[in-house]
Amino acid sequence: MADDALVIFTPSGKRGRFALGTPVLTAARQLGVDLDSVCGGRGICSKCQITPGYGEFPKHGLTVTADALSEWNAVEERYDRIRGMKEGRRLGCQAKIMGDVVIDVPPESQVHRQVIRKSATARVMTMAPATHAYYVEVAEPDMHEPSGDFQRLAAALKDQWQIDGLAADPWLLRRLQPILRKGEWKVTVILHRDHYGRPQILDLHPGFWEGRLYGLAIDLGSTTIAAHLCDLRNGNVLASSGLMNPQIRFGEDLMSRVSYAMMNPGGDVEMTKAVRQAINDLARAIAAEAGVDPAQIVETVFVCNPVMHHLLLGIDPVELGQAPFALATSESLSLPSRDLELSAIHENARIYVLPCIAGHVGADCAAVALSEEPNKSDDMVLIVDVGTNAELLLGNKDRVLACSSPTGPAFEGAQISSGQRAAPGAIERVEIDPATKEPRFRVIGCDLWSDDPGFAAATAQTGITGICGSGIIEVVAEMRMAGIVDAGGLIGSAEQTGTLRCVPQGRTHAFVLHDGSAGGGPLIMVTQGDIRAIQLAKSALYAGARLLMDELGIDRVDRVVLAGAFGAHISPKHAMVLGMIPDCPLDKVASAGNAAGTGARIALCSIAARAAIEAEVTRIHKVETAIEPRFQEHFVAANAIPHASDPFPELAAIVTLPQVAFNTAGGGDGGRRRRRG
Repeated sequence: MADDALVIFTPSGKRGRFALGTPVLTAARQLGVDLDSVCGGRGICSKCQITPGYGEFPKHGLTVTADALSEWNAVEERYDRIRGMKEGRRLGCQAKIMGDVVIDVPPESQVHRQVIRKSATARVMTMAPATHAYYVEVAEPDMHEPSGDFQRLAAALKDQWQIDGLAADPWLLRRLQPILRKGEWKVTVILHRDHYGRPQILDLHPGFWEGRLYGLAIDLGSTTIAAHLCDLRNGNVLASSGLMNPQIRFGEDLMSRVSYAMMNPGGDVEMTKAVRQAINDLARAIAAEAGVDPAQIVETVFVCNPVMHHLLLGIDPVELGQAPFALATSESLSLPSRDLELSAIHENARIYVLPCIAGHVGADCAAVALSEEPNKSDDMVLIVDVGTNAELLLGNKDRVLACSSPTGPAFEGAQISSGQRAAPGAIERVEIDPATKEPRFRVIGCDLWSDDPGFAAATAQTGITGICGSGIIEVVAEMRMAGIVDAGGLIGSAEQTGTLRCVPQGRTHAFVLHDGSAGGGPLIMVTQGDIRAIQLAKSALYAGARLLMDELGIDRVDRVVLAGAFGAHISPKHAMVLGMIPDCPLDKVASAGNAAGTGARIALCSIAARAAIEAEVTRIHKVETAIEPRFQEHFVAANAIPHASDPFPELAAIVTLPQVAFNTAGGGDGGRRRRRG
């Protein structure tokens, strides 16, 4: 019987083996996991709350049993009795590791909160929201002309606002009579009328009501959930907020979550409950931030990938885990908020979910198409929504294609030895001097570079904690440009590269980016395994783009748009050096920010936009990467940095890449031969 156990922390992805009986808080501290505690492990502060995951975790090769952590002790029971803990939570200082376990650190237990980089992009919108307030004056009842109060309200709406076809809900009939009489037959009707013209009353106010109506545009991603609170009168964004998707503890990528649902009876219900609770928490938080009564949030628009789509709606995603990747429904949905258990907003709020394009190209991709409008472009544009599951659009006004590509979570810092999610203290920008091989970097939360005066003082509180997604892309690209990594992705030795920062690590080498061990900080390295993880992710992205280009019979694109919150922080030059995207003039590579979130806002503010995107998704042609044999060919060729066969002429015109080779036959002078290309 093993005397230690494997512990995997999410969302950081950090893991390690620990002796049985080790407190979770101790394991977290030894791994550098961001788990808060201020009481010295006495179970008083409650800041170290964690959520263990149980069941089958195929991606990790783990089966987590119910006894993976020690049983509740008296300290936890007392804390729960007096102050209460959310269902499924444990105190990290009290729970001890007794077997292999996956442990989620919720946002409120993190010292350095995750940075959800999904702020709203300024956008001019034509306002035509589905929900309006209508003031009407209703005829009083007359014994000589008998009719119901509802019928006279419907007649008033038809006569004064040309709104016909109103239906009566039981809740409305319960409230209608006292409100009409309180308002002396004058009433403000909060009415939802979708792009098919179907009217539905959401609320009533006596007399003339001067309140405002608000809506939420929510981008439900596999890693993060981002929301924009919008004024439905003018489209203004009053607040934007986000949080980590709590489903991460069931699997970082989509297929891991599908596998979890397959292998754990009721797993899909568990994941649905987690995400709905998170959305309610987010709605309350964003309303509080904006100083808005949550009861005035009367509409919510969701965009999400197909797996998130099904789990949000309470549909088992099992069919999305196997060919032919059938969706339960691909059409848009309009439903009451109570169907999704969204209790934090108006009790009769309406939900609109954008249509999905195909089995693995979801409503989020439709929202990107709505925001960026490739179908109206004169030139050939490639739009890449970079995330755990990348989605790509390629086309112009003649034809638009779409595909998804399984990039995995490496671009977001997961599966990277020193990787982490974006949070204060995470390295996000890197430069390496090609002559001295000395690096410098910037961290989230500080505008200074690491070699600037005052950097140490400015980062004293956050520390230097790891590398986030944009940082890992830049450091690998910089290592390639500095001759530390060869075209095949191999890290050279100190002798081959000319820098002692290249240190042996078993049969391979690693590059030391930052050594904070002398002061009790982390040793942050880029390992050979990290390079491989990035190669796999970028190859999948490039291969997806090449498949779309093959379908259109083209070898070059005119411009590239990097969408998604992560895409907004990617350096175009470094992305091109890595070979993440096809060769293109760098001045034609632009960021669209959170285009999916922008598309959600457009749909929230305009019923015409909803009708337009519903029509457009039927014209977008889906290319299925999972069954396309050329995908593997493109994937293998794209493993090289930047590419094995594509010369990347636009990149070669501005960047000189060293001609180095660090395989077993390579000599010590391998780092000194250079070429342009």
